[in-house]
Parts: sequence; C-alpha cells; structure tokens
Amino acid sequence: MHQNILIVEDDADIAESLEYNLRRAGFRPFVAESGEKGLHLALDKKNRPSLIILDLMLPGMSGMELCRRIRREPTAADTPIIMLTARSAEADRIAGLDIGADDYIVKPFSVKELVARVNAVLRRSEKDESRIYRDKKMLVDLEAIRVECEGVPLKLTRKEFALLEYLIKNVGRVAPRQQLLDSVWGYSYFGDSRTLDVHIRRLRQKLGNCGTAVETVIGVGYRFVGCK
Repeated sequence: MHQNILIVEDDADIAESLEYNLRRAGFRPFVAESGEKGLHLALDKKNRPSLIILDLMLPGMSGMELCRRIRREPTAADTPIIMLTARSAEADRIAGLDIGADDYIVKPFSVKELVARVNAVLRRSEKDESRIYRDKKMLVDLEAIRVECEGVPLKLTRKEFALLEYLIKNVGRVAPRQQLLDSVWGYSYFGDSRTLDVHIRRLRQKLGNCGTAVETVIGVGYRFVGCK
C-alpha cells in the first residue's frame, strides 16, 4: 500500500521535483502551497498523510506555526514531520526540532538524501507507533476507541476520550493546561479554562480504579503515568 506524503512547499519547482521523486520511490505525494492548505490536508482523516515535508518559509502561516498547530491536534500529533528550509543556523535547527519536527534538511539538498530520510523517519515511526496502550490494570485501544479498567469496559464521551488519547500519546510528559485546551477544544475556544478541570475530574471518576493514571501537576497541567 502506497503511503501518503504531504509536501507543504510554495516553490513550485521544488514541490514538483519532490512530488516526482517521491512518486518514483513508491509513495503517493500531494502538495499544499500554503500553511493554511497544509493544515487542512494534514488533518484530513480520510487521506491522513504518513509523513509531512514542511518548508519553513511559507506565505501566510509559517512552517513553524504549522508544525505547532499539527502537534496540538490529537489526530495528527504523531505524524512525522521533516522540515525543509534555507536556514542553516544551529538555532533554527534546534527551534524546529524543539517544536516537534522529526528531522531537518537544509536547502539546497540532494533529492536522493531526502527520500532516504523519508524512509528512515517512517521506519522509526512504524517501530514507535502503537495504537494500543496496556498496563497491569488498564487497556486503551486508540483505533477502536475502547477503554477498559481491570477488564471492565468503560463509556467515555468524545471529549473525555480525546483528553485521554492526548495524554497517552504524551505518556510521562506534562501536558500544559493551555495545550490540552488547544488540542481538544481547538483554537476557537475562549470559554472558561475550568472546563478542562471538570472534564478531567469526570474522566477520573469514569476510570474508577484506573483514575490515578491521570496525575495533576500543580500550576502546570496534567500527566498520564499509567495504572500500576
């Protein structure tokens, strides 16, 4: 099965070259000429990209901002991203990696090297990606949207499951409150931030004996630590 590769690049010549060479390598590439279009395609559930090649210097929404937006969306947060840019300064490379890029290639570049990097990043993500979380008491199937605690199926609302999914994808790491609100409620949400606390409390109650898997980090946010 061909893997979808999203190319977000406003330079038509570069985009055409990448599209041609990736197709020759057995992938199914498609192009977005702007950050806004790139975000729309990155979040397309029907044609979800297996990897995103992202230029930093884009009209409108920058590549950095697009990367941040993608990493805050539960449905796309784990999509591998290779940043493509003319900037070669170490600080720029570090900034790109810090906001969630998986690799970084500086222009001008060898197309053969880029295709090799795409294959390498995909191999790493296939090894790391698991759609099922399991510990001694808890089972969460992210694909089937199923949660069990001590073998008992649990019923969660869509928002509760989205919260749990985001926390599990970042297991062991603190998820700041604003990041959770942006990811689960979206950027258009300007309501009371206490909504998050209410949903977390209800989620813990529904998880029952597995409720301790969601830990409060006072003054920052929440962290998923598993149910031992």
